[in-house]
Amino acid sequence: MSIVMMSRLQRRIAVVEVFGIIGGAVKSPTMDRLLAQVREDPRIRALVLDIDSPGGGASTSDYIYRSVLRVGQRMPVVASIRGTGASGAYMIGCAAQQIVASPGAIIGSIGVISVRPVLEQLLERAGIGVNVTKSGEFKDMGALWREATPEEQQKMQDLIDGTYSNFLAIVAQARGMDQDAVRELATGEVYLAERALELGLVDELGDLDRAIDIAAELSGAPRNPVFLRPRRGLRERLFGPLAESVVQAVAEQVEQRLWHGRLRL
Repeated sequence: MSIVMMSRLQRRIAVVEVFGIIGGAVKSPTMDRLLAQVREDPRIRALVLDIDSPGGGASTSDYIYRSVLRVGQRMPVVASIRGTGASGAYMIGCAAQQIVASPGAIIGSIGVISVRPVLEQLLERAGIGVNVTKSGEFKDMGALWREATPEEQQKMQDLIDGTYSNFLAIVAQARGMDQDAVRELATGEVYLAERALELGLVDELGDLDRAIDIAAELSGAPRNPVFLRPRRGLRERLFGPLAESVVQAVAEQVEQRLWHGRLRL
């Protein structure tokens, strides 16, 4: 076998999973390390993102998006949305040169939200008071024990508007669309994949295999995928994948219900 043939056979297409809530199951330090591994490995010639996520934290989504962009400076990147590619997960997918979506996939939810429970009346009924000593007027903004002031509401709205504008710019650049056109789609609603294709939010309908095929075509590498996943934590190694999945599911449900005023995509 020639050296050229051996070199070609050593080329790889990396497949990296983006499964679960961003900031929960999908953590930026873990993703950053995986994506750096992809970027620095000379054998890897293309990246496929295998996405099934409803989104999550705004800052985390933006950070992972930019980590994928850095990979895209060295090799083709293709996103494959198998189930849900919504909100922050769709933002991450926008770092790819092409987006492939399963026909039954849910796409979109382009928008920003901040939700926090207010426990003021509950604490009063329980006879619990809260004493706060702070360095500035807004240091306890988003506190659960009281209603937000009008000034705090406006500042939170300003944060949401700024994050939303950034999201619109990312989608417009990635999809070659005018920002006003993206704004018309960015109502927070989701679309079935076929409708998302008509709207220009994805490039074609297909499964993970089709995304790998496209990555091979774009990179010239053989269809030789290698699946990269985060290392299993101590909890999973001790109790096994079933227990880990149960614990993670509970954690993600808590995460969805107690947002503590953080910006979510």
